[in-house]
Amino acid sequence: MAPRPGPLVRQYLAALRLLLVLSVITGVVYPLAVTGIAQAAFTHSADGSLISVDGRKVASSRLGQNFDLPLQKGRTTPSPDPKWFQPRPSAGGYDPLASGASNLGPNNGVLIDSVGQRRAAVAAFDGVAPRTVPVDALTASGSGLDPDISPAYAREQVARVARARGLAPAAVRRLVDSHVQGRALGFLGEPHVNVVRLNRALSTMR
Repeated sequence: MAPRPGPLVRQYLAALRLLLVLSVITGVVYPLAVTGIAQAAFTHSADGSLISVDGRKVASSRLGQNFDLPLQKGRTTPSPDPKWFQPRPSAGGYDPLASGASNLGPNNGVLIDSVGQRRAAVAAFDGVAPRTVPVDALTASGSGLDPDISPAYAREQVARVARARGLAPAAVRRLVDSHVQGRALGFLGEPHVNVVRLNRALSTMR
């Protein structure tokens, strides 16, 4: 008759069995269950909220991006394209590998100077008075990848976009209004406009 394992060995064996069981549950069963439910009930969101053009995936509505002119020879920084609604500034240049805020406080001189420069640039670009430029056009989001802007900033850009595309300002304004999303559950957050989705709809206007 083989000797029974000692108390310490039995503890190790019990711990090993528990490790194997929990590894299967948390590492295999749970992820597969969550993935299956997400694919069945929320397919579009689970796949990344991708936006397609002519059958080709071009963006995700969850991630902001730049809408710039092609980089001109001799220039190191691109210029915003007047034919598109522009997103809010991004501390990381909308690079998903560099997501994050600038970590500059409200009294930081660099931030204050940046806000002043952005105010002047946005006012000149959109043809409005500097004092009317909305706050979200001047400050970057915490993630640096925010796809949303305020309805005020979207409406500020209507005249410029309409002029650049030869469209009626009223039609572009209606497009913006149709893309305004309210507060989540009626009280969380602020009304906003998803720039990626708005520009996708804008591309179909004639």
